[in-house]
Amino acid sequence: MDSILVATHFSKTSNNAVLYAASLAQLFNSKLILFNAFKLPVHAANTWISASSMDELIDKSKEKLKKKALMLSEKFNIEVEYHCSYVNLEDEIDSLMKLNNSKFLVIGMSAKSMEQNLLGNPTTTLISMKKFPVLAIPVSAKFSGIHKIIFACDVMQDLPLRVLAKLRQIAIVLKSEVTVFYVENKINELILENKAHETIEKGLENVTYFYKKVNSDAVIKEIEKEIVKSNFDLLVMIPKKYGFWESIVHKSKTRVMASGLNIPLLSIPIE
Repeated sequence: MDSILVATHFSKTSNNAVLYAASLAQLFNSKLILFNAFKLPVHAANTWISASSMDELIDKSKEKLKKKALMLSEKFNIEVEYHCSYVNLEDEIDSLMKLNNSKFLVIGMSAKSMEQNLLGNPTTTLISMKKFPVLAIPVSAKFSGIHKIIFACDVMQDLPLRVLAKLRQIAIVLKSEVTVFYVENKINELILENKAHETIEKGLENVTYFYKKVNSDAVIKEIEKEIVKSNFDLLVMIPKKYGFWESIVHKSKTRVMASGLNIPLLSIPIE
């Protein structure tokens, strides 16, 4: 049985992400796995702490997870497991995803701020790892179905069929329509554009989808405007891979969108 893995540290933002993930697990008929990467409270981290006291703190987190798992299992009629480890989230999550055959990782999305834009946050860090799909949930997002999906991409570059296959699977289960939205700077590259359209047509077979094109350099602003204008329920993006020097000067559009968005963002990496 496949699963959906959701990270939580019991904050308002992560609690909302857990409820959203439970609704998805119910729809996908998947097992839900709660994961808490335990961290010492600030006051405890600055003092000497015994091994027994550490174990006691971890046990308290496990008890919280157990209670939440029981509540979710009863409320959504789904199978729920939980896992707590004293590790950095980034260090443990990849192995957990593979071990539990998880479709994607669900995590809360932080509010937009100057600090977030400069330094990032756990959500943007996990997206930048580009190892598995990440579904980032803003605290304002409440699950009421996903009827309209906006897939923001650059059709001037090859679209992997595996990414489209995952999007297709999600759209079919959720009975969603997909709008393929791309910002184009070079209008004359019609051959590449037609090739990309053929790839999308093949990858999104049996899914209702539309195209929207805009000529602009302000990619992020155009995506945000389209989301507000058309009342989309989910944004899907592909984080691109960059070389070492490019990564120093380039700010990922997916990473920027993963902070302060009002609808969930699904990041599907190129495998």
